[in-house]
Amino acid sequence: MKSFACGDVVPGCEARWVCDTEEEVLAAVARHAGAAHGLTEIPDELVAQVRSRIVTVA
Repeated sequence: MKSFACGDVVPGCEARWVCDTEEEVLAAVARHAGAAHGLTEIPDELVAQVRSRIVTVA
């Protein structure tokens, strides 16, 4: 299982995900980035920040 908290990248955002794979986390974060933060494109540097903060959970 993989976990990510948006607040690790966007201070004050309380959205969190726990998914089976990193790819599922990234897809959920991309949807959230558009809906909650108004991003129509996700810059590579933001993807890198998200990837670096995804953790494995038991």
